[in-house]
Amino acid sequence: MNAAVLQDWLQTGVRHHEAGRWDEAAKWYARVRRALPRNFDAVHLDGTRALQQGRFAEAEQLLTAARRLAPRSAVCVMRLGIAQYQQGRSAEAVATLREAIKLDGKLPEASFHLGQALRRAGQRDEAVAAFERAIALKPNYAEAYDRLGALQSSYRGHAVSEPLFRRATELDPTLTASWCNLGISLIYLGRLGEALGALGRALELNPRFDHAHAARGLALIKCYRNEPAVESYRRCLEINPGNVEAHSARLLTLQYLGTCSRADLLEEHRRFARAVESTVTPATVVPTDRSPDRPLRVGFLSPDLHRHSVAYFLEPLLAHLDRTQFSVFLYQDQAKQDEMSDRLRALASGWKNVAGMPADALEAVLRADRLDLLIDLAGHTGMNRLPLYARRLAPVQATYLGYPGTTGLTAMDYRLVDSITDPAGTAEADCTERLIRFAPCGWSYQPPAEDPAPVPSPASAGAGVVFGSFNNFAKITDETLRVWSELLASVEGSRLMLKGHGFAVEAMQGELHRRFRAAGIDLDRIMLVERTKSVEEHLAAYGQVDVALDSFPYHGTTTTCEALWMGVPVVTRAGETHAGRVGVSLLTAVGRPEWIAKDWNDYLAIARRLAAAAAFDPVPRTTLREALRHSVLMDHAGQAARFGAALRRMWREKVAT
Repeated sequence: MNAAVLQDWLQTGVRHHEAGRWDEAAKWYARVRRALPRNFDAVHLDGTRALQQGRFAEAEQLLTAARRLAPRSAVCVMRLGIAQYQQGRSAEAVATLREAIKLDGKLPEASFHLGQALRRAGQRDEAVAAFERAIALKPNYAEAYDRLGALQSSYRGHAVSEPLFRRATELDPTLTASWCNLGISLIYLGRLGEALGALGRALELNPRFDHAHAARGLALIKCYRNEPAVESYRRCLEINPGNVEAHSARLLTLQYLGTCSRADLLEEHRRFARAVESTVTPATVVPTDRSPDRPLRVGFLSPDLHRHSVAYFLEPLLAHLDRTQFSVFLYQDQAKQDEMSDRLRALASGWKNVAGMPADALEAVLRADRLDLLIDLAGHTGMNRLPLYARRLAPVQATYLGYPGTTGLTAMDYRLVDSITDPAGTAEADCTERLIRFAPCGWSYQPPAEDPAPVPSPASAGAGVVFGSFNNFAKITDETLRVWSELLASVEGSRLMLKGHGFAVEAMQGELHRRFRAAGIDLDRIMLVERTKSVEEHLAAYGQVDVALDSFPYHGTTTTCEALWMGVPVVTRAGETHAGRVGVSLLTAVGRPEWIAKDWNDYLAIARRLAAAAAFDPVPRTTLREALRHSVLMDHAGQAARFGAALRRMWREKVAT
């Protein structure tokens, strides 16, 4: 065949290739390959075409053949590594991409894709080094800044990732993912106005970018705008029904709003499960030793094994759990670690920080530890790993603490609750798991070491009564605000103290003031207090409150315990679901059922009585602290024994089947 004709055919293929006419390009490349099977350019370019089309198995076959024809082509080897990576074979991809770098150490794209493969393989430090090497070779490499930022956000935190994402947007203002990632980092840094701006830019570039809609929902939640957040999540799921993070975030927001019926809320959770479970085939995990009474390996996976409410309730259980019966393995799934993390690590047989690990890598870690029971502590809260549980990682899987409801997953075997939050005979209809009512109250409270002594109530000193709520303001519905407005109007000289994140931000205050006015609350009677820097300052703020008001329909947990510990009475309204019965359980545990309201009228009546008592017949605040100290909530050894019995029960039921 005439060489000039072959070159013309090849160039015709290239022109079609560059124009995105993939099938036409493939025809011309194939024509050259038939005439001259050892023509490297035809084989390599055809493999590149298949790679760009997403036909990764075909690309690998062609690029492997091209590599044999020109084994020193670094670009060809790199593209082969990309094809392997795209088929989920990270280890092979890493080896191939390292070979490409050996062939040409100045090829920035090879280092970039090596970083991608290393990240998926769970080799975080090596991935960071690879991305940094790509940037050193190509300082204007916007995508490398973006991927390095994504890795660092989960590994070292958002303060590290934010400037990387910002640099990516400066280098390439059309990079939609970087605007979205920048917005997410800004959310977690508390810069919500900037976050909404970055996310708005992402959606201008691509109105159908599902992750940006989901991130906007998160930002709106942080701004306490729940209904618009639900709409953002709905839009995300309309575009991509498989976005499970948006599914979870929407479920948590629906719990805040309380507008779904119990049946509809269960169906929403089942919808999440269907989205997850349709993409995986659960493994069959068979116990290697079915002895019902042998020592068990129990894992706890959570993004909150630091100074966080979940850790406060977990620590006393682990401190008193029988270590002759249970070996504890903790998996911290967030970059943040502090002195609480250190204390928890000291209580564990094994501790791993798995922050930022891709699902496959984390799955490998958990399976390698040969757990008998794996306990989820997040539910549908942020940064959860519920899709992993659908794969079946341990013979027994259960959920506890983090979320006030079902996961919806068929592979989640149990939920650990109590008989007040989840009454027998009715609560079973709200969940997919089997309920284990393991204790009279489902929590074990450990007060922080930095706890100031209770002080007399403000009203007892002659000041006006101060009602207070330190609950996450996202839990405060407009209906609740209207009830609080009626309460303030009925108690002369009373004020309402609210404490929360972002309350010092002028833009946030504007939204809050709008809602207060809509509820009929005089702004002069509202005290907005920003979150304090230390736990001691936070607890001391209860000294300015006479009566704590629980949120509804999503009760407080830590806030209620803290108020009681500081001697402040709490009024709660009983709901129908777990989220609206937490306060019922806690107040029952401390012997104060008279503070539990059956409806809003009862809520108002109880709050007024407590306000009058604070002003005219104050009870020493140490009395309430002592009631908490002698309740089941602080019977740490007893609660740990009951928790251990529940773990043993779940195991025995498993091996008996």
